Amino acid sequence: MTEADHVFVGNPKLNRDISLHNEVKEVPLLAAFVDEICEALELDTLMTMQINLALEEAVVNVMQYAYPADTHGHVHISVKAYEKFLYFIIVDDGMPFDPTTFGDVDISQPAEERNIGGLGIHLVKQIMDSVNYERVD
Repeated sequence: MTEADHVFVGNPKLNRDISLHNEVKEVPLLAAFVDEICEALELDTLMTMQINLALEEAVVNVMQYAYPADTHGHVHISVKAYEKFLYFIIVDDGMPFDPTTFGDVDISQPAEERNIGGLGIHLVKQIMDSVNYERVD
């Protein structure tokens, strides 16, 4: 067993979830959910802001791109907090997209010279310790 395996031994000290419609107008509900979790875990303001940014980027990507236009869907977000680890899971039944395969953004280039897209995924990867993808049919 590795050190990472020990993180998930036992019950989480916090286990919460929220389901949202795939509508950007529901993003404030996500922010309130994250704020509540971070407050319960006594995380500082910077950590709370970073978690909010990463989850908002990931969830808004699902809301905007996983479902065809005018199609109703849901995004389910759950969080499990262990002693030294926060584990976020985002689940949807939209079109598959693996963000871990998206190439890195060259932020050294001026914005007008960069390819469009990918900055949100880049932010998520920079903020979170790890990002994983699993497609389950």
